[in-house]
Amino acid sequence: MKLIGRTVLITGGSSGIGLELAKQLIARDNSVIVTGRNRDRLEAARQAVPGLHTFESDVSDPASIELLFQKVSVSFPLLDTLVNNAGAMRNIKLDQQYQLNDLTAEINGNLNGTIWMVQTFLPLLLRRKGSLIVNVSSGLAFVPFPAAPIYSASKAAIHAYTRCLRAQLEGSFVSIVELAPPATETPLFRGEFAEEMKGEKGMDVSVLVKHTIDGIETGKQEVRPGLSNVLKIASRVAPQFMFRQMVKLGRPRSSGV
Repeated sequence: MKLIGRTVLITGGSSGIGLELAKQLIARDNSVIVTGRNRDRLEAARQAVPGLHTFESDVSDPASIELLFQKVSVSFPLLDTLVNNAGAMRNIKLDQQYQLNDLTAEINGNLNGTIWMVQTFLPLLLRRKGSLIVNVSSGLAFVPFPAAPIYSASKAAIHAYTRCLRAQLEGSFVSIVELAPPATETPLFRGEFAEEMKGEKGMDVSVLVKHTIDGIETGKQEVRPGLSNVLKIASRVAPQFMFRQMVKLGRPRSSGV
């Protein structure tokens, strides 16, 4: 499958992995639309990337997804690629008090948003030969990170859902790919985990996207660059050992370390 001359919709595309993927796909003669919740960030992305199309939309809101579908299906009827990239990662201390809806906010954005987007856009994609859905999970789908318990759970669920989606759509026009990024140098990686990530370096986002495009074009159903592949293998051969390493990583480090 060649990622050339396609019409691509990327959720959460105003920064990070989504925006870099948009840049590289536009450079390959694709028409690319990105969504995001922040109008100013979308406008900044549009100014920074010539040819980029933007729509303000929130994947955690079903009504917003329905409105997005109405707009995209009219303006871009040849849409053949959906990348479910939008998501949030939070540092959650489970022994602290949270409002219940706030505690599970990552489930709505990361997991429900992916499922809702697929369900809404699938009728359009099923009519397009060679269409593609890419669901972005994480290396943490295979071995969870205790400092990000809800995020890890949401990504593990995306991994399971994507496998089921692929099985159910076998024989259709739609190919299903899971992208499981490792820690990547994006605002998401550095945001709430500054203490835990001291001394840790993530994969350069441009390198990640190159791995992603290469993996899709060579027919991989799961694209697991770098440490994500290690986590997938370790989850099978040494699950307890690798989880203990993640527990250690999740402990804040002193400034002297």
